[in-house]
Amino acid sequence: MTVLPGGKDAVTHYNVKERFQHFTRVQARLETGRTHQIRVHFSYIGFGLVGDQVYMPRVRMPAGASQLLDDTLRGFKRQALHAVQLGLTHPRTKEEMTFEAPWPEDFANLVEVLRTENKAY
Repeated sequence: MTVLPGGKDAVTHYNVKERFQHFTRVQARLETGRTHQIRVHFSYIGFGLVGDQVYMPRVRMPAGASQLLDDTLRGFKRQALHAVQLGLTHPRTKEEMTFEAPWPEDFANLVEVLRTENKAY
C-alpha cells in the first residue's frame, strides 16, 4: 500500500499526545478504513511506527540511546498501535456502540521506557 495521486481517498486525523526525545505518541482518528491506513500515512510523512516491519523495516536507533531503549525497541515484535476506543453502528439495531480497551502490557512498557529515556535527555 502507498499514497498515490489518483488513489482512493483516505483521511487520518491525528494529534500529539506525548513527545519524547526521538519519538512521539499520537492519537489517530480515521474517517476512512483503508488497509494499513495509519501505517501508510505515517510512513508517507516520514514517521514510521515502532515495530512496523513492512513500512519501517529497519529499527532506527537514536544516537545515545540507552541499552534499555535499544532492547525495548528491538524487542517490540508488532506495530506500536493500539485501538483504545472503537465505535460502530450496529448493523441490525442501528445503535451506536463504543468499545474501550486499556493498553496491553508490551505497549505500556514501551511508553514507560520512552518516558524514562526522555527524563535522561
